Amino acid sequence: MLLVSCSETADKTTVEKSTAPDMDKLKAEIQTLEDGYAAAEKAKNADGVVAYYSDDAISYNRNEPPSVGKAAIKEKLEKSMAKDSAGNSNVYKVVDLYQDGDLLVEIGSWTKMSPSGSQVDNGHYMSVFKKKDGKYVCVRDMSVSSTPAKPVM
Repeated sequence: MLLVSCSETADKTTVEKSTAPDMDKLKAEIQTLEDGYAAAEKAKNADGVVAYYSDDAISYNRNEPPSVGKAAIKEKLEKSMAKDSAGNSNVYKVVDLYQDGDLLVEIGSWTKMSPSGSQVDNGHYMSVFKKKDGKYVCVRDMSVSSTPAKPVM
C-alpha cells in the first residue's frame, strides 16, 4: 500500500512539472512586446504602440484619469507624441513575471533617455496580460516615476 501511495504522488509531481510554464520563454516573449512598444513609441507610431493592448484595455496614467479602451489609449498617445519635441525615448525591462492560466502579470522598470543618452526619468510599471488568440495582449497597465516630484511654488 505504501508503494502505491508513493507511486501516485510521483506521477502527480511529474504531470505538474510537465505543465509548468517556461518562465524564461514567457519573459523573452513579454520583453519582445516591450521592445516593440518602445520602438513604436520612439517612431511616434501610435498604431504600433496600441498593438500591445487589447480592445478593452485600461491604462492608468500618471497625473491624469485612466484611458479606457484601445481608442482612448491611442488618442492619448497621439496627443503626447505630438507634444514631444525633445526626442526622448523609453527603455522597458521585464523585472518579474507571475503567470496563472491565461493571465500574466509583469513587473517592469522603465528609463526615459534623452537623445544624447542621458537619463531623464525612470520608474516602474505593472502590466496585466491575457492570452487571446494565442498571443498575450495587455489588458491593464500603470506606471510610476521613481523621481521625486518637484515642489510647486
